[in-house]
Amino acid sequence: MNNPVCPETGAPMYRGVRPMTLTYKGESLTFDMPGWYCDQSEESIHTGEDMKISDRKLNLLKARSEKLLEPDEIRRVRKKLHLSQEEAGLLIGGGPRAFQKYESGDLLPSRAISSALVLLDHDPAALSVLKAHRKAA
Repeated sequence: MNNPVCPETGAPMYRGVRPMTLTYKGESLTFDMPGWYCDQSEESIHTGEDMKISDRKLNLLKARSEKLLEPDEIRRVRKKLHLSQEEAGLLIGGGPRAFQKYESGDLLPSRAISSALVLLDHDPAALSVLKAHRKAA
């Protein structure tokens, strides 16, 4: 996007970062949001890449509110289990690209996936049950 103008004032907009606060079920999260901003109004324009940041922060806020595992915890448990992202998706659920999306914050894990990871974090040996079940299928 090259030199956009403010839709409200017609003034030039500048690339920058400003604080943004999201609220979900009474919990709030403030973060730095990149975008094009107008110095003469409150208008802003955000690219698709900018929106990925706010989407990921909203998913983080939802995970906290719903008591689901957050991306860093999902990654930690998967690595503890010595699984690649693809293996985790095939064994635990969600498909071959699911853990890539969970760990980046692009997708919230289901309650079932989150619960399975909590159990496997507590008892990593239980992974053998999932592996045996997958072989039998």
